[in-house]
Amino acid sequence: MYRLHIANKNYSSWSLRPWVLMRHLDIPFEERLAPFEAGSNWTTFRSFSPSGMVPCLEDGERTVWESLAIVEYLGERHPGIWPADEEARAWARCASSEMHAGFSTLRSLCPMNCGVKVKLHRTPDTLTRNLARLDELWQQGLTRFGGPFLAGESFTAVDAFFAPVAFRVQSFGLELGALSREYVERLLALPAMQQWYEEALAEPWREAGHEAEVQANGTVIEDRRQSS
Repeated sequence: MYRLHIANKNYSSWSLRPWVLMRHLDIPFEERLAPFEAGSNWTTFRSFSPSGMVPCLEDGERTVWESLAIVEYLGERHPGIWPADEEARAWARCASSEMHAGFSTLRSLCPMNCGVKVKLHRTPDTLTRNLARLDELWQQGLTRFGGPFLAGESFTAVDAFFAPVAFRVQSFGLELGALSREYVERLLALPAMQQWYEEALAEPWREAGHEAEVQANGTVIEDRRQSS
């Protein structure tokens, strides 16, 4: 059985990607969660991940690190990871790679923190452009391939890559078009996403660095997490 190493569900957007994909597609795996530590996680994470980062997948004696590599590895072994249609698959790979490497302002100003609601101090032009591109990309996929997911009727890797954005939209009240808002609600309603969210709220840990990122960019108006 696969072993998937992840960090806090409340914060770790990179961990969410393979986790939600495997859970949604009923690919069996053992979860290993190592909470973020104050300062550096290098020593702890290096005990299982060559990069000292999460997520990291173990398949017997083989180790696959980094979220995109994990998804591609799984795609060679399981149906349904990527769309079956060649055109949809090409688009899904492009969109996934764009999310993987881009949207830097969205990442920095709106870090994933599932348990809180935040009012941003400001909305710079770079964030507005990120959201406009996100809206454009989602609407393109939903209309071009017929929905209800980005590359067609099934939840695939491209949806998993944008799953953390759904939590960001929820936490920061980000404004998107109607079709994109419906898509966010569709993602948040998935059983695997609900499980991740509920377990994120139940986590007892608070990591100062991640909390400071939120507080630097906005005001927390609601905290739904259990008391630490």
